[in-house]
Amino acid sequence: MTKDQIHHIQLTETFVKKTLESAEGGHDWFHIERVYKNALLISKKEDVELYIVSLGALLHDIADSKFHNGDDAIGPQKAREFLFGINVDSVAIEHVVKIIENVSFKGGNVARKFSSIELDVVQDADRLDALGAIGIARTFNYGGYKNRKLYDPSIQPDLNMTKEAYKASTAPTINHFYEKLLLLKDRMNTKTGKQIALNRHNYMEGFLGQFHAEWNGEQ
Repeated sequence: MTKDQIHHIQLTETFVKKTLESAEGGHDWFHIERVYKNALLISKKEDVELYIVSLGALLHDIADSKFHNGDDAIGPQKAREFLFGINVDSVAIEHVVKIIENVSFKGGNVARKFSSIELDVVQDADRLDALGAIGIARTFNYGGYKNRKLYDPSIQPDLNMTKEAYKASTAPTINHFYEKLLLLKDRMNTKTGKQIALNRHNYMEGFLGQFHAEWNGEQ
């Protein structure tokens, strides 16, 4: 990368840290930092433009729609304005914005409207942070933040939600594992992402088995 590009990444880190300093615990700077590290790890095995991957990973949740009344446009707009302000070239800005617009899960039944290996890497990096021990912790942290039930056997997971229904869901936290998290393993894009996801997926399945056994008084 050029000196200017490295400087852009440094400025972006500072901007994201400041912007998300009071964010909910599963979508704060530490989430961004983990996704960034995941993206750098995956990039070692992929032919990518690391500059784009870095900016995309750092800005992917700069204004998550969950915390802005479901508005998907705020994050891309905020990223675009920031990148323009630090003199990132227009081609790079558009690529990063496309990554932000297409990186999230959105209920699983929404097709991506843009494709690039850089998006593949950032999306895998973000999805890895929704799996494993950290994925479990983030899920219950968000469920508590939204004051949701841990579990209610009478409310079954809905695997066919529209984007709108997914956003509006108030289902118990355990349902989220079945409606999203356990589906991610088979939706990874890169070889490295798939390998890491499998380990984290298996860990979550073990947790869910233990959870249901304890819930039912079996152990």
